[in-house]
Amino acid sequence: MTTPLRLDVRRSARGGESDFELSLDVPSDLDYVGPAVELIAERFSRGVLSPRRVRFNLRTALAEAIANAIAYGNHHDPRQVVQVRVEAGRQAVHIHVTDAGAGFDPAAVPDPRLPGRLEREDGRGLFVLRSLVDHVAFNAAGNSICLTLRAG
Repeated sequence: MTTPLRLDVRRSARGGESDFELSLDVPSDLDYVGPAVELIAERFSRGVLSPRRVRFNLRTALAEAIANAIAYGNHHDPRQVVQVRVEAGRQAVHIHVTDAGAGFDPAAVPDPRLPGRLEREDGRGLFVLRSLVDHVAFNAAGNSICLTLRAG
């Protein structure tokens, strides 16, 4: 890895629901996934999420979302970045991961537990994300995901 990651941290301008916001541009190289996840997870050493939810749920879901954006959205194109924005409030943490790709239709991704799909590796990432967080939403284009972890 040649370029250090730079995490932008600021108090929320919105006030009220969000305490602070983080933003990070991650190069489209899978070697950056681990460092990006650790940089963000360090900000949650105490607060709205329990240590267990930070250690397991937040880290795993964030790594999966960033890796998918690099691989499927940006197709490992070194000219593209994955934008990560995190809104941390008293009730929940919202993680937005956006790639530069054309997007996809999440409703068209088959359940990996269906017969005939158990041996296939595609489609598991979305299933895992939905199992780790409280809510998953996509923008209309399908190139941005919002993962919500409620306090606890």
